[in-house]
Amino acid sequence: MSNVDLSVKVGTLTFRNPVLLASGTVGYGSEMSELIDLNKIGGIVTKSLSLKPRKGNPPQRIVETPSGMLNAIGLTNVGVEVFLKEKIPFLKKFDVPLICNIAASSVEEYVECTKILTEEETIKAFEINVSCPNVKEGGLQFGNDVSAVGKITEKVKAVTDKPVIIKLSPNVSYISEFAKVVKKEGGDAVSAINTLVGTSFDIFTRKPKIKNITGGLSGPAIKPVALAKVLEISMSVGIPIIGIGGIMNWKDVVEFMIAGASAIQLGTVNFIDPAAAEKIISSLEQYCIKNKIEKLSSLTASYNL
Repeated sequence: MSNVDLSVKVGTLTFRNPVLLASGTVGYGSEMSELIDLNKIGGIVTKSLSLKPRKGNPPQRIVETPSGMLNAIGLTNVGVEVFLKEKIPFLKKFDVPLICNIAASSVEEYVECTKILTEEETIKAFEINVSCPNVKEGGLQFGNDVSAVGKITEKVKAVTDKPVIIKLSPNVSYISEFAKVVKKEGGDAVSAINTLVGTSFDIFTRKPKIKNITGGLSGPAIKPVALAKVLEISMSVGIPIIGIGGIMNWKDVVEFMIAGASAIQLGTVNFIDPAAAEKIISSLEQYCIKNKIEKLSSLTASYNL
């Protein structure tokens, strides 16, 4: 055994290493359990949960693009009650922190979901997906409205004593403004970034390849954008950041940590190589040994500008 300390802290949460699995890319965790050892990774973020089950969008819902993929799944999920009854028992078998991602179409729904789920001790934190259309405001995304993000943070924090992480949209001018309001309203951390808006056309039918017309772009194509957004938050707001966006290997993880992330999430890579998380963790250890880094967490915000 090496004496490298891979553990990281995000607010009051401690993870054995910084590698978490991103929401929507690993189902509810059970789907991945046959492919990797869940006890070795830092944590799992569940696919988005809403109060009632959601069917999501009709297919085609996923399409490959250069260095990335577009998805418009539409937050398909079983709803909080079924999740607690049918999914949680399986996850209890593993020693891996579970973060519940919540998606809603009103502030009240975010609060209600959090209230119900906070009773379950297996759930260690919440990741609030604000990239959802606000039904009451005519479908504008919560994530594009600073005051809405502040309000959601404040109201959700009021009904749980567990850490609240707000997942920020990159489709804004200054992401740091959103991180500031999250901090002001008592949020514990932010995850950055959610997907970029993109589309793709079939040149013969001239129809969009995705039934929903636009989708969320993820994968290596968005990594430089994600890094810049993480750096922007890190330089202007003292709040823990979970970095997301096109992370494919251990070098990407190191880069995100240097830019200011305390931990990271793997998304698109899980579709390409479901064993990526385990490989990345052992490579991070090798990197630390080679570079005489005793604590991996010392990399966070170590940028030399």
